Amino acid sequence: MANANVLSFLNRARDFLRGMELLKDDLTEYGNASALLGIHAAISYGDALRIGMGHKNLSSDDHLSAATDLRSMLADRKFERSQGADRLGKLISQKSKIAYAADTQTESTIKQVIDQAQRFANWAEEAGKKLNIEGW
Repeated sequence: MANANVLSFLNRARDFLRGMELLKDDLTEYGNASALLGIHAAISYGDALRIGMGHKNLSSDDHLSAATDLRSMLADRKFERSQGADRLGKLISQKSKIAYAADTQTESTIKQVIDQAQRFANWAEEAGKKLNIEGW
């Protein structure tokens, strides 16, 4: 039986990613929303991976530790393609700026966040399968 927590985070990640995809064609109107959905997709993918590798206590208060935790867990499993953890950290570092900054983000910044979120999602999907995470 698949791990219900992994499935919950994985389904949420895929849902956020679909939302990002739907909105990214009109960055003038929905750029910040699309980028923020991409960041939330990455956070949920990271949570699914960490739960699947045995992490017990996820905290919504400190997303930045998610990248460090993920990197450490991947190293413990000797998973060589750990660049996704770095990408997750970079995406999380953009979250407050995208969500709360008074100034409007440039289209270039928004496109970069969306691109990085898609790359992270692709990496996470592959990592979940290669790590044989239950429910992936």
